[in-house]
Amino acid sequence: MAESVLPRSLTTQESSQPSERIRRLVWKIAIATLLLMAVGSATRVMNAGLACPDWPLCYGQLVPSKQMNLQVFLEWFHRLDAALIGLSAIALAALSWWNRRSLPNWLPWASTFALGLIVFQGVLGGLTVTELLRFDIVTAHLGTALLFFTTLLVIGTALMPYKGTGAAGKLPWLGLTAAILIYLQSILGGLVGSQWALHQCFGESQLCSVMNSHIFGVVPATLATVAVVFMAWRTPALHPTLRKLANIAGGLLILQILLGIATFRLHLQVEPLTVSHQAIGAALLGTLVSFTVLALRDREALQQADRAVFEEMKPFPQVDATNT
Repeated sequence: MAESVLPRSLTTQESSQPSERIRRLVWKIAIATLLLMAVGSATRVMNAGLACPDWPLCYGQLVPSKQMNLQVFLEWFHRLDAALIGLSAIALAALSWWNRRSLPNWLPWASTFALGLIVFQGVLGGLTVTELLRFDIVTAHLGTALLFFTTLLVIGTALMPYKGTGAAGKLPWLGLTAAILIYLQSILGGLVGSQWALHQCFGESQLCSVMNSHIFGVVPATLATVAVVFMAWRTPALHPTLRKLANIAGGLLILQILLGIATFRLHLQVEPLTVSHQAIGAALLGTLVSFTVLALRDREALQQADRAVFEEMKPFPQVDATNT
């Protein structure tokens, strides 16, 4: 995501470095994870969550050709993508530990954390089937997927070649606040979908509280994201990449609000709208996470520059002439 707004040609030597290979792998896994969440959303809205009655196989087969229809395909492809991501996460952790001497100290541990998340995600995926789509497990399944997705983006963005201008100021904390609020909104949205709260909201029932919480939660999440965009516009020396990410976040926010209104008005009856609403929400979250990481790196660049100036301003030690 952030990689696409920072074009840079790499030499053969750079592209063979372990950090560059790992960075490319991380971005590929992140894209596959975004696709996985979109397919998972389609599986839910198409009532295909139990299309494969067993787990981890589907009708006892790797490829259920005889039973294959749209619902079975969605659930089967969702599992296939998840399995490929799991194998890729194992490769990521293995590469990080194997090349740890030439990588940042935090990278092997971050890769291990990502692997732990995907293992936990696989357990939740099995429980969604065996527990017959219990709403709390389905919601936790989405929340873990988003956390895994953001972890990948943190790793990928932290490994990007980037030299900040030192003008980020308070933007890292604004970006972090907006990302947390968007994450919570995504969880509430998943809870609305897993309980079908929009269909069953009558009077002052608990499901109405879930639905209304998601609706009212739009306000703080929107204000925080708008604050990021506004402050990025008001910072003239801001790095072009940060400005682009802020503009992308603003565009995704507008699209997300329009999709949310359309989804609400149509009562989740148009499946592509519902799937797009969740996918754009995940993309918005990812954009804000990438923005926050780069903004933190921008502040770090300013601190390093200040330390360098301080070192230059230190007085030279005086030499005692009596000892010469």
